[in-house]
Amino acid sequence: MATNLKVNGKALNVEAAPGTPLLWVIRDELQLTGTKFGCGVAACGACTVHVNGEPTRSCQTFIEDVDGASVTTIEGLESKVAKAVQTAWVEKNVVQCGYCQSGQIMSAVGLLTENAKPSVEQIDEYMAGNVCRCATYQRIRAAVQRASEILEA
Repeated sequence: MATNLKVNGKALNVEAAPGTPLLWVIRDELQLTGTKFGCGVAACGACTVHVNGEPTRSCQTFIEDVDGASVTTIEGLESKVAKAVQTAWVEKNVVQCGYCQSGQIMSAVGLLTENAKPSVEQIDEYMAGNVCRCATYQRIRAAVQRASEILEA
C-alpha cells in the first residue's frame, strides 16, 4: 500500500502493508531512529511524534491513518518552542539513560505549543503519559518550567 506523507518537511511516498505501525516505517524504512519503541501499546510515550502538530503515539498509529499527514520526528523538530525545550533539557541536565527523552521532548513541545505558561499541575498532567525508567520526573518538570521561562523572555 502506498502512503503519501511529509516527514520532517520532506514529501514521501512510502510502501507498507496496511496495519503497519508508523513507528516501524519511521525507524525501519526511513532510518530515523530517534523515535523509540517502548511498550508497543501507546502507554509509555517513547514513540511520540507529532502528526499534523499533535503529539501522537506512533506505535499505535497505522500507516494508512497518516496518508496525507505531516509527521515530525525528534530529528526534524525545529521551532522556537523546540529550541527552548532543548535548551532547558541541557540546562537542567534532564537526561539519565536517555531512552525516553525523544518522546518526553516531543510531548513537552506539544504542551508548550498549546500552553506557553503551564502550571506545575498542568505539566504533570500533560506529561503523565510519558514513562521515564530512570524516574527523572522532577528534572523533566523543571525543564518544562524553564523552557516556559525561556519562551517568555
